[in-house]
Amino acid sequence: MSSHVRTNHLAALMERAACIKEMLQQGVKKPYKDVIDVSWGDPHRAGMKPLTFVRQVLAACLYPQLLDGDNFPVDVKRRAQKLLRWCDGGSVGSYTNAAGIPEIVESVAEFISQRDGVPADPENIWIQPGSQTSLGSILTLLVSSEASPKRGVLVPVPGHSTTSLSVTALGGALVPYFLDEEHGWELRADELRRALASARGACRPVALYVINPGNPTGHIQSRKSMEEVIRFVAENKLFLLADEVYQGSVYDSNSEFVSYKKVLHELGPPLAHTLELASFHSASKGFLGECGLRGGYVELLNMDPDIMPYVQQLFNLVTCTPVTGQIALELMAKPPQPGDPSYPLYKQETEHMKCTLLDNVKRVQQVLKRLPAVSCQPVQGGAFAFPRLHLPLKAIHKAKEAGMQPDMFYRARLLEEAGVFVSPGCEYGQKEGTYHIRFCIMTTADTMEELLRRLSAFHLQFMKDFS
Repeated sequence: MSSHVRTNHLAALMERAACIKEMLQQGVKKPYKDVIDVSWGDPHRAGMKPLTFVRQVLAACLYPQLLDGDNFPVDVKRRAQKLLRWCDGGSVGSYTNAAGIPEIVESVAEFISQRDGVPADPENIWIQPGSQTSLGSILTLLVSSEASPKRGVLVPVPGHSTTSLSVTALGGALVPYFLDEEHGWELRADELRRALASARGACRPVALYVINPGNPTGHIQSRKSMEEVIRFVAENKLFLLADEVYQGSVYDSNSEFVSYKKVLHELGPPLAHTLELASFHSASKGFLGECGLRGGYVELLNMDPDIMPYVQQLFNLVTCTPVTGQIALELMAKPPQPGDPSYPLYKQETEHMKCTLLDNVKRVQQVLKRLPAVSCQPVQGGAFAFPRLHLPLKAIHKAKEAGMQPDMFYRARLLEEAGVFVSPGCEYGQKEGTYHIRFCIMTTADTMEELLRRLSAFHLQFMKDFS
């Protein structure tokens, strides 16, 4: 099925979800009282509450008159006053430097340095409206519609669909490499070599894109896998693009997030001083979940000095990132610390979120394990579960008659009959003959329990209908 047809189906289902929501609001009777939309990696959309400290600082920055009262803790007031001093005219409505407010860029550099134990140079960091914008900017440097042969980017399957769309829109070629589902969605060096060999004659690969923790797969790369990736990139003179936006969301006690920059540093020279790396992070993910504020950054490492003027020129094309998004990054990089008046509530809220997500992951894996014809690799991190559907032939044939991918067909029925709105695996890529759905696990406990109840009942009936 063409990507155009698939996009049309996706748009139609989004419209249908909106239509069902409106019907329910008007009192139309359905077997469910609302639509549970877990198709986005958006914690607030899925019902998670914003952090009080973040919203208090933002409120005070947007309406400084609030600083005159006694409604906010003293550390909130001090932080807001400091942030406003960094803004021209003392207002978040002013333009900032293209790279971001210098003091906030410094805070991001300190955050990276503390995370990795490796100094980060603020001159190599740019704040942009979200990590995908940053990634698109770097891809613009690497991929050109005028290049002959086409320049290729190795992308994971399954993987974030927006990145693939960006590559093709810029005139580049996608070089897919498959994650190993049977081994927890592991990224294998031999698969990278196969993918690279398959591109010979079709394009000139220039970059490798990795997502860690994985989206939609929820896997976390081992250090051994990361070292193999770095050596592969170096041997083949590729640029490494590391999407690390879910680094704060780790659920598996036997796994840990380690940045590519840290692993590269620990491998030492010559790799540490030569391999070109762009790493991305965002205030949208993790506990902040501030997707709508649009704040992300990219850090560049070992860039060719001859290329840096073009980098500067490219990033300067964006007037500036929304100041509210920059503030969100500052608060992510420098949250309340023990002894601060806001710290007890901040700790309570983040611990509650952490416990909720751990319980959600546990419940998802318990429930999916019990369902017939469903398998799901462990959700080690990130925002999503990505279960595989082992659909009956009758269902597959019925989907083809309807002109739909089987997992798109399953998703449409799930929405219509159970009021649960998920994403189909075909949106992210998957091996031929396999079918998946993706849903966000960053929800409240009650929402997750209701989602799993509806999904289970629907799935059992679906299998009965098509067995």
